Amino acid sequence: MSETSTAVPGPTATQPGPAAEAAALDAADPLRAKRAEFVLDDTVYLDGNSLGALPAAVPGRLADVVRQEWGTGRIRSWMEAGWWEAPERVGDRLAPLIGAPPGSVVVSDSTSVNVFKAVVAAVRLAQQDSADRREILVDATTFPTDGYLAESAARMTGCTLRAVPAGRMPAEAGPGTAALLVNHVDYRTGELADLAGTTAAAHRVGARVVWDLCHSAGALPVDVEDHGVDLAVGCTYKYLNGGPGSPAFLHVRPDLADRFDSPLPGWTSHADPFAMSFSYAPGEGIARGRVGTPDILSLLALEEALTVWEGVDVHAVREKSLALTDFFLRCLDAHVPAGLLRVVTPREHHRRGSQVSLACDDAGSVMERLIARGVVGDHRRPDVLRFGFAPLYTSFAETERAARVLAEVLAEGRG
Repeated sequence: MSETSTAVPGPTATQPGPAAEAAALDAADPLRAKRAEFVLDDTVYLDGNSLGALPAAVPGRLADVVRQEWGTGRIRSWMEAGWWEAPERVGDRLAPLIGAPPGSVVVSDSTSVNVFKAVVAAVRLAQQDSADRREILVDATTFPTDGYLAESAARMTGCTLRAVPAGRMPAEAGPGTAALLVNHVDYRTGELADLAGTTAAAHRVGARVVWDLCHSAGALPVDVEDHGVDLAVGCTYKYLNGGPGSPAFLHVRPDLADRFDSPLPGWTSHADPFAMSFSYAPGEGIARGRVGTPDILSLLALEEALTVWEGVDVHAVREKSLALTDFFLRCLDAHVPAGLLRVVTPREHHRRGSQVSLACDDAGSVMERLIARGVVGDHRRPDVLRFGFAPLYTSFAETERAARVLAEVLAEGRG
C-alpha cells in the first residue's frame, strides 16, 4: 500500500508547471462558485476531514434561532418553528448525500451513540433470524471509539468480538457472524473499503453490516440504498460542514426499520412520547433511532449548513476530490526530493477516499511548521501527516501551495 514519492522533470515548453496547471484546473472547475459560500481566509485549509469550514449562511440563521425562535418563541417553537420534527427533517435533507431514500435517516446524538445503537440493533436483527449468530467482526484499523463500542455491544449481546482487516471481512464472515462494523474510509490512511462487495458478502451468509461513513459522507457517493446497506452512521462536522460537535446521523434500511430494536430507547422515540407512559412502545420507522431531546441549536446550524449542497451532484464532488488528490500527488512528485516522504494513501481511485496521508520523520514537528506557514492539515502519531480535500471549497491553487510549502519545510529539516 505504501509508495515512495519520486522526483519528476521540471516543466517544459509543452508541459506547464504546477502553478499554471492549478490555474487552468481552477478555471475549469464546475464547483468553483461554491467556494464563495464559505467563510475562508488566506490559510490553506486541508483539515476538512476533521472539521469542515463554516458555511457563510450559518451565523445569520443561528442568530435568528437564538433571538427569535428561542428568545421570543420559547417553548412554543417546539411546534411552531418545527423543532420537534427537525431530526427527521434534517435527515431527509442529508439522505441524498449518502444515497438514502426519504424517511430512512435521523439526525441526533453523537456518532458514538449511533454506532452503539446500530451495532446492537444489527446483532438483534441477525439473531431474530438465527439465534446461533454470536460473533461481531470489527474493522481492525477502526477509529478507536468504534472498537470500544463494538466491544461493549458484544458484551451486551453475548457475542464474541473479532478484529479483521476491512479487506478480509467478506472472506471472514460466516454462518456464526451476526454483524460487521466497518469504516468506509480508514481515518489514518484514507483507504476506501469496498462497501458494495462487503455488504453483499455479509448478506450471503445472513449477517448484517454497519458502515461508519464519517470520512465519506459529503466527499463521495455512498449509495446505501442501491447497495442494500443495513445500517449506517456518520458525523456531520467533517465534509458536511455542520460545525464542531454537530449531531450525527443514523440510517436504517426502510424494510428493517420496524425491526430496529434500539438498546437506548428514549422518550422521543416512543410511539406516544407525550403520554409519558412507564412502559416503552417504539415509534414507527426511523423515529425509533431517536433517544432524548434533540440538540436544537447545533441541529438547526447543520440544517442551514446543508443548504450549500443544493444543486450539487455528489458524483461531481467525487470527480473533483480525485482530481485534487491526484494533483496533490503530482505536485509532491514535482516539489519534494525523493526519499523524504512515503505516500500512505493508495493511488488507485477505487481505493482512495478524499484525503492524502503521508509518512515522514518528525511528522509532528513538520505539521507544526506547516500550520505556522498557513497550511493546515493534521498529524496522527507516530509519523502520519493527513491532508483532507473538501471539494466544495478547496482549490487547486491551494493544493499546489500546500505541496510547495511542505517541500520547503522538509528541505529545511534536511539542512
